[in-house]
Amino acid sequence: MSRPVFVVDTNVVVAGLLTADSASPVARVLDGMLAAAFPFAVSEALVGEYRTVLLRPALRTLHGLTVSEVDTVLTDLVQLAIVLTPSSPAAGAPRAPDPGDQLLWDLLATRADLVLVTGDKRLLGDPGMRGRVWSARQVVDGG
Repeated sequence: MSRPVFVVDTNVVVAGLLTADSASPVARVLDGMLAAAFPFAVSEALVGEYRTVLLRPALRTLHGLTVSEVDTVLTDLVQLAIVLTPSSPAAGAPRAPDPGDQLLWDLLATRADLVLVTGDKRLLGDPGMRGRVWSARQVVDGG
């Protein structure tokens, strides 16, 4: 496979914002997104999920960002991303192990070069997506 285009799961974006360790894989992935250090893709649904989760009161207390600051981060991400519009549900898309993650599987179905970056062990272990789901550590280590 040529250089993958990453789809970064919400849990990685949130963990990247919350960690105090700037050298951690999740922080490096988020920093890489904001620096356009690698190609990544989003959909409207995924950005909406990022926003919904980041604005949860408990998480806002942890990351300390205002609504406006969250929106600025998301705007910056979208401006640097490849924005894709998957069919809903994508024709022929495999079913996600968790129905709440179907938006990720639909997005992955839009292009063969997309690789999901996640910390979700169920998604990392899905046998149907072997090679197309990486941990943040794998991204940092180059695969």
